[in-house]
Amino acid sequence: MKFLDQCKIYIKSGTGGAGSMSFRREKCVEFGGPDGGNGGRGGHILIEAIDGLNTLIDYRYAQHFKAKTGGHGMGQNRTGASGADVVLKVPIGTQIFDEEYNVMLADLTQSGQSVMMLEGGNGGRGNATFKSSINRAPRQTTPGGASEEMWVWFRLKLMADAGLVGLPNAGKSTFLSAVSRAKPKIADYPFTTLKPQLGVVYVDRREFVIADIPGLIAGAHEGHGLGDRFLGHVERCATMLHVIDATGEDVVDAYKTIRTELEAYGEGLESKKEVIALNKIDALDDELIQMLTEELKAVTDSPIIPMSGVTGEGTDLILRELLSNIDDIREQEKIIVEKQIAKVLEKETGMTPEEESWSPL
Repeated sequence: MKFLDQCKIYIKSGTGGAGSMSFRREKCVEFGGPDGGNGGRGGHILIEAIDGLNTLIDYRYAQHFKAKTGGHGMGQNRTGASGADVVLKVPIGTQIFDEEYNVMLADLTQSGQSVMMLEGGNGGRGNATFKSSINRAPRQTTPGGASEEMWVWFRLKLMADAGLVGLPNAGKSTFLSAVSRAKPKIADYPFTTLKPQLGVVYVDRREFVIADIPGLIAGAHEGHGLGDRFLGHVERCATMLHVIDATGEDVVDAYKTIRTELEAYGEGLESKKEVIALNKIDALDDELIQMLTEELKAVTDSPIIPMSGVTGEGTDLILRELLSNIDDIREQEKIIVEKQIAKVLEKETGMTPEEESWSPL
């Protein structure tokens, strides 16, 4: 399946149906009075996040979506049918922006979460609704409510627990294929990975999701290379695995290059917990591995684990370290949410959660 992480689409809700002007006409019923029904509402435009999708490719060729118009009212006080809604299915983690890409309108981060982007027009009133004690035969109706339309941008940020970052050809895809069932393309040249890859890994009877993005180069935050466009996929990750090629010319320079790009990109990437994987140690002796590890320790406090994606050496230690970071971050997020709920509860009831839960019984 082809990968697409942003697209622009046009959406338009349905117009409301017009109200009907009708009068009751039956044999032996004189002055039957008005019986025109109301129009039905126009269809809404809704966007829903669902499981099983990890790309926006469905919106590459189908870019215009219009909801149905509401049915017109009819005689005998019959109300028109509501126009059919249009529900657009998107992957979990999709953000919705306005046409200028300046304002975020919605962020769908949970399965089943939906948002009504455009509301269908209300149905028009039939003449029966205008009947009064002084106007027994009104000849007045209203048309259906107007539709709404707009262009919006979809931007997908994959929902993963850990993200892989590093220079091109550092061995990120090799690591992902070694610890999961993902089958990314692997080759001995830069930018083999052209799109993000997800893999589910298992360690100590636990599982979590790792995202591999194209390699970063100096100036990536300014648009150089491929990785700048995909850094957004790392924003939602709880932790990062920084893969460094131990056979490269300068491991410290490689580390600093990626850190510079993360700091320049912003969005909190520079403050995320990371684990450093010194990859391709199968090609080095123990003395050189120790020397490279010491060089990295001089510039970072993050844990450094020698690893070989080919032989699998060190991969279990890395997965356990990543899982520990994920658990710590998720626990912190849980505490923050609980505090927010407590503040709302105290504001609405004037009681703390402890006071509300107390009972003399």
